[in-house]
Amino acid sequence: MKKFHLNILGERINPGFKSTRALFDTEDFAGIQALAVKQVEAGAFALNVNVGPRAKSDPQFMAEVIRAIQAVVSVPLSFDFPGADVQEVCLKAYDQGKASGQLPIINSIAETRWDLLDLLKIRPFKVILMGTERLEDGVAKPNKTGAEIAATAKRATLRMVRDHGMTVSDVYVDISVSALIADTTGMTRATLDGIRLISSDPELKGINISGGLSNIGQQLPVNAADGSNLKEQLEFAFLTLAVPSGMNTVLGTPWRAYKPLDDDNFVLNTFKGFIDLTGSNALRQVRKFYKA
Repeated sequence: MKKFHLNILGERINPGFKSTRALFDTEDFAGIQALAVKQVEAGAFALNVNVGPRAKSDPQFMAEVIRAIQAVVSVPLSFDFPGADVQEVCLKAYDQGKASGQLPIINSIAETRWDLLDLLKIRPFKVILMGTERLEDGVAKPNKTGAEIAATAKRATLRMVRDHGMTVSDVYVDISVSALIADTTGMTRATLDGIRLISSDPELKGINISGGLSNIGQQLPVNAADGSNLKEQLEFAFLTLAVPSGMNTVLGTPWRAYKPLDDDNFVLNTFKGFIDLTGSNALRQVRKFYKA
């Protein structure tokens, strides 16, 4: 069976998963450790760590989770919280020696959250960079085209290289994957265009392009019109187009067999018909995924 050559950033240590939230609620550190081991054994190159709002109200719990995970696995960790105060706790709790010498990852930096780079005074780290928003004349603005996504990624990455001594390969650009049911403005096309533009830029050679896929099938039925698993097939359809264009990393579930879809696949062809549409035409095409 064909599979993508993807780097999988394990997503399961996150209270968005009910089973994981139960582990946090009961402070079941042995269960959290087992989940970490399961992801690494399934091929995760790193683990994303997100304990939800408790990271703010009880940052030491986040530190305890980090230490528990590092006691059983030796991959780098990604710290998923927008606040510098929590990220500081994470960076101080992280033991690089227990991660085979590999740097931690800050999830996530944006031009609108540039102050997080002050944390480099604590220790070096890699970054997940948000390609979906930019700072323009001091105002945060969403990126709506592939050119805007690529320009933000380039500007921010080269600034980190120039001003902070990072390398291009230290950066994972999060291109963000939209929910199809709400995409009436062509954001999916913009995302795919952004991937192509970033990966083809010689000044960004070695950069990583990442994204989470869980939003893409949000609020859609379980099954496609051909009886297949719609959400899974949509994730695979997106990757079938994105990976050849340069996407190399997924925030995802390591034991899911991410694979390219055949040219005659129903969901892939319906997806191809969707990405160039906007407005009511896009909504009509979405219905074709699940209505015969």
